[in-house]
Amino acid sequence: MKQIAFALALALTAPAAWAADKLPLSQISNYLNGLKAVQTTFTQVNDDGSLSTGKLWLQRPGKMRFEYDPPNSAVVLANAGTVMVFDPKSNQPPEQYPLKRTPLSLVLARNVNLSQANMVVGHTFDGTATVVTAQDPKNPESGRIELMFTANPIELRKWVIYDNAGGQTTVLLGPLNEDFKIDSDLFSNKARRGSENR
Repeated sequence: MKQIAFALALALTAPAAWAADKLPLSQISNYLNGLKAVQTTFTQVNDDGSLSTGKLWLQRPGKMRFEYDPPNSAVVLANAGTVMVFDPKSNQPPEQYPLKRTPLSLVLARNVNLSQANMVVGHTFDGTATVVTAQDPKNPESGRIELMFTANPIELRKWVIYDNAGGQTTVLLGPLNEDFKIDSDLFSNKARRGSENR
């Protein structure tokens, strides 16, 4: 009888212990605000199922650089409130649009506060990671971003961007390197390529 009672007690307490592994929004906001400069690799899963790989640099607030490996070889820069897409296969000027039109602006904001009203539309724990789905409450039409974090210590592992057309793009991050000196030219629109040795 004691064994049954013990098993029942475990069954009743397990969900609470499991739920306790979900990272609170305040802790995630503090983590993101503490990310100043990051360098990593990434694998991107496109909406059509194709894969791209490359290197990623992030400097908060407001700066990000995606450098895609060949054969794509594109460069995507976010700086000064603008996102620029350089396609080496195109003779056209880089495509440009406001950073606020992408949910990545939430991660690059000067002050990340996930507790803002109407920003977080999902906050779950999948057994190994905390998943936060957020949108810009001022620009909900720009889409949503799903951020996945592991704990001990907290680390951003991937994000999924959902656009309003129903498409989604997943970016899986490699280990985040925060112990390096960032080159400010990395985020210049003149720095198309050549960051391999940075």
